[in-house]
This record gives sequence, C-alpha cells and structure tokens, in this order.
Amino acid sequence: MMPASHLLAFAALAIVLIAIPGPSVLFTISRALTAGRRSALFTVTGNELGEYAQVAAVAFGAGALAERSAAIFAIVKWAGAAYLVYLGAQAIRRRQSMTEALAARAAPVAPLRAVRDGFAVGVTNPKSIVIFVVVLPEFTDRAAGHLPLQAQMLILGGLFAAIALVLDSAWAAAAGTARQWLARSPRRLALVGGTSGLVMIGLGVSIAATGRND
Repeated sequence: MMPASHLLAFAALAIVLIAIPGPSVLFTISRALTAGRRSALFTVTGNELGEYAQVAAVAFGAGALAERSAAIFAIVKWAGAAYLVYLGAQAIRRRQSMTEALAARAAPVAPLRAVRDGFAVGVTNPKSIVIFVVVLPEFTDRAAGHLPLQAQMLILGGLFAAIALVLDSAWAAAAGTARQWLARSPRRLALVGGTSGLVMIGLGVSIAATGRND
C-alpha cells in the first residue's frame, strides 16, 4: 500500500499545479470557444490520456531518460510546439466557415479527432513531463511493505489525471458557455476563431522558445 499522507500531500500539490493554466488548459479553452463544450470535453479526455501516458513512461524510466537527454527532451518539446502551431493555423483558416454552422449553433469536432488532438497535446506537454520526472518520485515510499515504485507512480499519476480531468472540464464548461454567447453573432464567432488560432500558435511558439536548452 501507499501512505495516505503521501496521497493527500500529492493531491494538494497537484491541485495547485493544475490550477495554473498551461498548454493543456489554454488549448482546451481555445477548443471550447471554437468548437463547443462537447468537443472540448472530449479534448480534455484525450489530454488526460496523453498525460497518463507520460506517467507510465516516467514510471518505467523513459521520462527520466528524456530529462537527462537534451536531444530527446527537445524532440518532445518541438513536436508539441509544432502540433499546436498546426492546429492554430487550421483554426484561422477555417474561421469564416465556422459562421456557416450557426444554424446548428455549433461547429463540433468529431469525438475521436478531439480525443486524438487532446492526446497529442497532453503527451508532448514539456511542463507535465518535468513535473512527473521531478515531483512524482518525491511522493513514493521505498520502505519495505509498500507497493513497487512503478505501481506507486502509476497510482499518483492516476490521481493527478483524475484531478486534471475535473479542473480542465470546468474550464471547458465555462468556455463552452461563453461560446454560446459568442455564437449569436457570425462576426463574433469568426473573430474568436481567429483569436483562438493565434493563441494556439503563440502557445506553440512559446513552448518552442522557452524552457530547457542544455
């Protein structure tokens, strides 16, 4: 088993870390504003699956390798940045076509595509990689009688993903509600489509330009 004190302490820290908007939250908000609440919620699901894939990689050693190797870390960072820029460009290109969907009051993204997009952003998020590599092991217990370290890290990662699912879904719901107001005007919706695209491009550029460079 794991000490309950470790789980509670990690949960408290996870809430603080997740509450600070990062690439996943900003992408979720952009998706909610451009495609609606339902698409954003599927995006959140994919994002948490992507982040849990990071947890599994960290638990079995790949995350530590990425942290030690500047080349591997850079590949992950640039892949995530490039994908965000691509999605942002797509949002800008299609901003006018969004107004044609006003009769249906939404321009939803197919569920599988939303999950796929969320997964891609989550699994390549450099911020969460560093969190899992640096923070996660600190809450494990190597004492005899406890679960193996890999199992403890998977449990802690599952707790992190569950908390993120709740908080990110709240962001998606709030942004989706704002979109309903924006959708009442074709001009507003086209504007938010372009703006959200610029946010995603800016986020991708920011990820590529900042962080570890060693």
